[in-house]
Amino acid sequence: MTSVVPELLIEEQRPPAAVHPARRRRLTFARVCLHVVLATTALVWLLPLLWAVYTSLRPYAETARKGYVSWPDGLTLQNYSDAFTQGELPRFFFNTLIIVVPALLVTLLLSSMAAFVLSRFAFRFNLLILLILTAGNLLPPQVIITPLFQIFRLVALPTFMNSDGTLLNSYWGVFIVHVAFQVGFCTFVLSNYMKMIPHELTDAALVDGASVWRQYFSIILPLCRPPLAALATLQFTWMYNDFFWALVLMVSGEKRPITSALDNLRGTFFTDNNLIAAASVLIALPTIAVYVFLQKHFVRGLTVGATKG
Repeated sequence: MTSVVPELLIEEQRPPAAVHPARRRRLTFARVCLHVVLATTALVWLLPLLWAVYTSLRPYAETARKGYVSWPDGLTLQNYSDAFTQGELPRFFFNTLIIVVPALLVTLLLSSMAAFVLSRFAFRFNLLILLILTAGNLLPPQVIITPLFQIFRLVALPTFMNSDGTLLNSYWGVFIVHVAFQVGFCTFVLSNYMKMIPHELTDAALVDGASVWRQYFSIILPLCRPPLAALATLQFTWMYNDFFWALVLMVSGEKRPITSALDNLRGTFFTDNNLIAAASVLIALPTIAVYVFLQKHFVRGLTVGATKG
């Protein structure tokens, strides 16, 4: 008896066995083909961007003499300096900031409110309203361009909001279009995510006396950070890159967003493609910065709900 107890104590005090590292997956022909296809696809997608950067670093005189497909004599940043000043990029960046940032915030706010109501409360026309909001994204923008142009030309605004007196040729017109077209998509995404949040959380808050606004701001919104970050990245990219509505609704060129700045660098009889490539890279930097800043939340928002358990 005395000889068994020490052995049991020693056995209990013995540290657990070390966990062996996971074995590497065996390299097969199918996996090699998969990686080759993925690498090729990534290269095809990156090739235009890499080519634009390469072209922007070469002087126009050199490419005119040797061609664009040639080895450079030297690389320079002069095209970026010229594009920044000649294209008046600061003014167009400011125009974009006035339109995109408020439109993005209002879109996420309205869509999160609509998604909260449609996902957390049951009423008769719940699904119908969600279908109508989602169906609005299926309508091509070109279909409503003529009636929308006529409406914006007739709607009057106070003078301090727009010197022209109408929604046409104003920041408000493009702002309203962006919000109207993107609220449906964001509501659809957020409502599906909010349905995954247990109702016991809001029920417990309701028992504690929390109002509907308190449930929305203090419970639901903090839990929706991943989809909100993913939608913020997508919506910022879509609104920032918009050229169609700005071209149609902005009569004055000095009010147009950054996407129209490239057209100012194109001459009537001569176009410096190296200068335009440099301006394109500069214009693309904000979208790249937003994606890098929200990359972690963006990927998490896209993959949420993909696995359970």
